Amino acid sequence: MKILVTGASGFIGSFLVDEALSRGCEVWAGVRGSSSRAFLQDARIKFINLDFGNREKLDAQLAAFAAENGRWDYIIHAAGVTKCLNSDDFMRVNFDGTKNFIEALAQCTMLPERFLYLSSLSIFGPVHEQQPYTPILDTDTPCPNTAYGRSKLAAEEFIKSFPGLQYVIFRPTGVYGPREKDYFKMVQSIAAHVDFSVGYKPQVITFIYVKDLVKAIYMAIDKGVAGRSYFVSEPCGYDSRSFSDYIQAELGVRRVLRIKAPLWVLKAISVCAEAIARVTKKASTLNSDKYNIMKQRNWLCDTTPIEKELGFSIDYPLQQGTKEMIEWYKQEKWI
Repeated sequence: MKILVTGASGFIGSFLVDEALSRGCEVWAGVRGSSSRAFLQDARIKFINLDFGNREKLDAQLAAFAAENGRWDYIIHAAGVTKCLNSDDFMRVNFDGTKNFIEALAQCTMLPERFLYLSSLSIFGPVHEQQPYTPILDTDTPCPNTAYGRSKLAAEEFIKSFPGLQYVIFRPTGVYGPREKDYFKMVQSIAAHVDFSVGYKPQVITFIYVKDLVKAIYMAIDKGVAGRSYFVSEPCGYDSRSFSDYIQAELGVRRVLRIKAPLWVLKAISVCAEAIARVTKKASTLNSDKYNIMKQRNWLCDTTPIEKELGFSIDYPLQQGTKEMIEWYKQEKWI
């Protein structure tokens, strides 16, 4: 099996590469020239630089690859951005880049047997926000309230409409695990004896451990499904304290100052963080998009389809996944 993983240098992408190697695949890692290869050290990995932002260059890159190697059997498109300096960049990278890639693949007669796309639960925005919360369904109308969610939704719609493309779309909820850097900021805060949360209305949040997400994607390959979209999440939700408590327990921190602030405080901090990001030219983890994500109260989603159609079940409930994640951070001396 010849497989391409785009965004291979990223948190999720590197785990997708690991799994492909463990299956004995011929693995191609799609990376930018400037991307770190810290988690792509296996000598069996073959690298390719694909410029999704330049259609003419991308056509030439794919044509050169096809002439020497043929086509990939499977492509897992995990490349994209989750934070940007300019909100327009979400659409440019997540939508335009995906559109360019698929059109270039078709132009070079390289459409794969399956095109597996990593989307996000964020395409739906705040759904079923009235208590008692009920799961977001595939049949609900997407109404994303973030630039990130809108860009992912636009990419999904293009994928579904492209003639002859055999696709599977995955919509994970919050993905955590070793190598991840955003939730790691929460770990650092708790290690410093401070936990910060926002909003007084009850919140139900959901998670998926990175290895479980990778498992789901390869199960779809094994099952040969096509034309489907799946939520990927633990089937249960957690209150806003659960993750924090598990992190605290694994760190062995005895006392934590827990600060719960109103949403307007988070909004103000987000505005300031964006202003600083514009000055420093470095995207901030906390921004307007992140504010809208954090104020959303209901992150439950219906995992019945993926369980029934793929036979998927999680191996890492939140407490177990947190334990392995913290052990990795300690081992790698991140904390």
